[in-house]
Amino acid sequence: MFSRVSLTVLVLVLVGTFASCSSSHQIAYVTTPFNAGVTAFRLNSHTGTLSQILGSPYQTGISPTSIVVHPSRRFAYVSNAGENTISLFKVSSDGALTEVLPRAITGMQPSSLIMDPAGAFLYAINSASNTVGVYSISGSSGALAEMSTSPFPTAGFTPVRGAITPSGKFLYIANSNSASLTGYAIESSGGLTAITNPPTLVGNGPNWVAIDPSGKFLYVANTQDGTFSGFTIDSGTGALTAMGGSPFAVSTNNSIIIPLSSLVVDGSGKYLYLVSLGSGSNLFGFTIDGTTGIPNAAISMPGVAAGNSAGFIVTDTTGKLIFVGNQTSNTLSGFTITPSSGVLTLVSTTTTGNAPTAMAVIK
Repeated sequence: MFSRVSLTVLVLVLVGTFASCSSSHQIAYVTTPFNAGVTAFRLNSHTGTLSQILGSPYQTGISPTSIVVHPSRRFAYVSNAGENTISLFKVSSDGALTEVLPRAITGMQPSSLIMDPAGAFLYAINSASNTVGVYSISGSSGALAEMSTSPFPTAGFTPVRGAITPSGKFLYIANSNSASLTGYAIESSGGLTAITNPPTLVGNGPNWVAIDPSGKFLYVANTQDGTFSGFTIDSGTGALTAMGGSPFAVSTNNSIIIPLSSLVVDGSGKYLYLVSLGSGSNLFGFTIDGTTGIPNAAISMPGVAAGNSAGFIVTDTTGKLIFVGNQTSNTLSGFTITPSSGVLTLVSTTTTGNAPTAMAVIK
């Protein structure tokens, strides 16, 4: 027979064990256009391994390209480039998704979605319309309402992706066919005022924008040049100043141009990682100067590679794990970051069934 004291201790131990197990997991969502779906995974924060959640993938609209999750963890949004819509999903406590119809209308070919840090506004980058759509988010239902002054022009051709500063004050969008970056100040209403007019020039084929956790530095992957551009951000005005030596080249053999597709800054703000659309050793890393933001010597990572045609690279919520979406391998490559050196170690390879185009991770 258990005494009342021993039963109490047992309950406390079980509760503590459950809480510890729960806190060691995150949820990851991956969009896969060829089956018009979002696959959900349970992510082990300690090992970097992914296990698919029963019931996923969840149906989206045609050709999903991007997914973002509300800070409340109650809602998720997916851009459907093949039908010019945004899907709203309710997120259950176990990470399962349930779509709420009807879908919101966007401009032509929404390539990506960006949400402000407070979760008040959603921005849809419409590649074929050369515009940015702005939507207010209902805190109770998650429903979207497009602003009367939306969409806003990008002043560049084929906007593809962008990023908002951690302060929520500025938005920057890469215009792929204009070799430029458009910057906006975000108004209290969610509206946009251009702060880079004309747009800031970068390398050819800019495809991805990353901002460090401090909000001081911005980086752009230039696909056609095999380079990446670096800028400092004025915290008051949002104006961009090119870093000394920008654009920066990735070290190559035989002067072959590597088509850099995506880049990300780790959670500590110390390291910058890039991936390319090629095959083989297509993952690169640099240390970041904390004062200037300039990428220093490349991180030596012999033998470290993701799968083929790496389309994106993201961090988890802890900033200690890196994931790469491999579009022709139909896989996700998971890496741990060595805090002292920035060296990456491959810890997981997970099949996605179809080519992954975007990934969002939540606690």
